[in-house]
Amino acid sequence: MSKSLTRVIRALAEQGVQITPLEMGEQTRTAQQAAEAAGCALDQIAKSVIFAGQDSGRAILFITAGGHQVENAKASHVAGEPLAKADAGLIRAQTGFAIGGVAPIGHLSPVRAFFDPRLLDFTEIWAAAGTPRHIFPIAPQQLLQIYGAQLADFIA
Repeated sequence: MSKSLTRVIRALAEQGVQITPLEMGEQTRTAQQAAEAAGCALDQIAKSVIFAGQDSGRAILFITAGGHQVENAKASHVAGEPLAKADAGLIRAQTGFAIGGVAPIGHLSPVRAFFDPRLLDFTEIWAAAGTPRHIFPIAPQQLLQIYGAQLADFIA
């Protein structure tokens, strides 16, 4: 089992959540791939989009519905600093995950996070579990509570 997947499982268990991520037969690197693999609507995929804070140099996470795009100006406003695209090195260093498998939990270091209210329209959503082939189902309210993300409007 990969270290990334193990971290996600441990992070869930530490919060009292007994969910076992599922290994899919195909890759789940994109929201569309994950939705097809899970057999759910595109917006039921909780995408983890990471930006780099230009003032802080820190990764900032936007957990958004699969069909949504993060709008840079709105995201910068809610983050309170200008944002730039995060490179793979920053993402790996601060979250411990590679692009295509960034989970919303189990990061190596604390990452500020914002949560798309659209995800709360569902009883179940799916998120990456640290690898390009593993995803897990969870109630959106539960994910919001576990992470302590802030609800915000950052969608284009």
